[in-house]
Amino acid sequence: METYVTTKGQIVIPAPLRRKYGITEGTKIVVVDNEEEIILRPMTHERIAKLRGSLKGTGTLQMLLDERRKDKEKEDASYKGA
Repeated sequence: METYVTTKGQIVIPAPLRRKYGITEGTKIVVVDNEEEIILRPMTHERIAKLRGSLKGTGTLQMLLDERRKDKEKEDASYKGA
């Protein structure tokens, strides 16, 4: 399938693909540039449901909490130094 870019930089996703991937008006699309191609990933309710729990057991939550703690420490240090 082919599509074209408009003068405003917009593209039309062909109807068969919109139906296949459940893309409707207002669906958020994530655009990924992997240096070789552009990938469009629709963030539909089904896709989000499939992602739930996919990071379970990877320590991601603890990493996030550690990063937030470090950021807060930096903010506190810069505030005291000001």
